[in-house]
Amino acid sequence: MVSSHDGMPSPAQAVYAISVAAELAGIGVQTLRLYEQHGLLTPARSAGGTRRYSGEDVARLHRITTLTGEGVNLTAVARILELEDTVARLRAERDRLRTKSK
Repeated sequence: MVSSHDGMPSPAQAVYAISVAAELAGIGVQTLRLYEQHGLLTPARSAGGTRRYSGEDVARLHRITTLTGEGVNLTAVARILELEDTVARLRAERDRLRTKSK
């Protein structure tokens, strides 16, 4: 089990059950399942098929609830998240290239 220096799981480590992830995000389990059905997030699965969520997933759930709270529909939320993910990947690539060229 990978963890940070303080004994907490790393943000990418899928450790939370669906009920815990929903509680941490301040939403119901059915709402979380609805978000999954719309492809807004995809949890890891244990060997037995149980959903496991990471801190990154919980942060994404917070972003989703912020957007839906502002009246954005789930189709638009999916597009916004896709664009945000693309921007993050491009920034990481830019930073990697800048570091490499120095």
